[in-house]
Amino acid sequence: MKIYEQTELDFKDVLVKPKRSFINSRSEVEITREYKFKWCPRKIVGTGIISSNMATVGTFEIAKHMMQSKMFCCLHKHYPVEDLIKFITENDCRDYIFLSMGLRDEDYAKIEKILTEYPDKCRNICIDVPNAYIPRVKELVIKMREKFPDILLMVGNAVTAELVEDLILSGADIVKCGIGSGSACITRRITGVGRPQLSTIFECADTAHGIGGMICSDGGVVYIGDICKAFGAGADFVMMGGFYAGCEEAAGDIIEKTYLTDQINQETGERLTAVKKFKIFYGMSSEYAQNKHYHGMPKYRASEGRVAEVPLKGSIDRMNQDILGGLRSYMTYIGARRLKDVSKCTTFYRVNTQLNTVFGD
Repeated sequence: MKIYEQTELDFKDVLVKPKRSFINSRSEVEITREYKFKWCPRKIVGTGIISSNMATVGTFEIAKHMMQSKMFCCLHKHYPVEDLIKFITENDCRDYIFLSMGLRDEDYAKIEKILTEYPDKCRNICIDVPNAYIPRVKELVIKMREKFPDILLMVGNAVTAELVEDLILSGADIVKCGIGSGSACITRRITGVGRPQLSTIFECADTAHGIGGMICSDGGVVYIGDICKAFGAGADFVMMGGFYAGCEEAAGDIIEKTYLTDQINQETGERLTAVKKFKIFYGMSSEYAQNKHYHGMPKYRASEGRVAEVPLKGSIDRMNQDILGGLRSYMTYIGARRLKDVSKCTTFYRVNTQLNTVFGD
């Protein structure tokens, strides 16, 4: 048994120090960057926001909207190969779409077919495993890099420097970092395993950048400011699932609930009611997901995800506009003209409280 004594930090534990700047307007900053990878020979210009490969937000509909803003979408791994082929052949998916796979043989067969038969359509691959510390993950990274040397390969999830280094040197371009920080994840409650997201980014980004790799911060985003903090801490990409859940374009069953309001019907004296709409959002390790996508929960597993009812939020285009607007404002505050320079310009304050919640969050 060993205890690490240093304080570990999450997004809520810090605020960013503003700095004198020569930037006069948010319109002057560049919120895209040119990504150059360790193994993949391609270069991609984009804003490093990624919608997660969860079943309700890693969808074709979400992908179409993300691409319009040079954002990324990681498609969930439950689409039939015929549907994936139809989508990538009808849309320009080369740069901004990741195809997901797990460790199952059928996942590999599906991705192999697409990469082999449609080599010019989509060559961004995400190996998505909650626990990237198991040997089979590294073995699959090596296998994929050897068989398809030109692919852009992201793999996760990890929270420590040693595994990030191992996966990148084995063939990964990007390591997805975060365990237990997602809004639909209860891994920490069930297993006690995890690490605060900001400290995860600090350590993993430093290691990845030292050997020519990159990281994607996965999970923990509650506010747009958390996205800014993730980039400031060194993340090259920021992935979100729950943040996009509830938008009009997201998948998920819609339910309606009736509530009593504080308003009174003047004729009857009774309180008026209002109807609110919600969308179902669920973690991919939940029993709900296992029943929906894998024909039931195996007896050797416990549910590590929750099912949530998320209020409808409006269009994803408006959400993305708010995200990019917040990022522009952040860069103006810290004097960073380019997205690539954000981590160099960021200084964090340790804080006890970050928000005034008198009138809500």
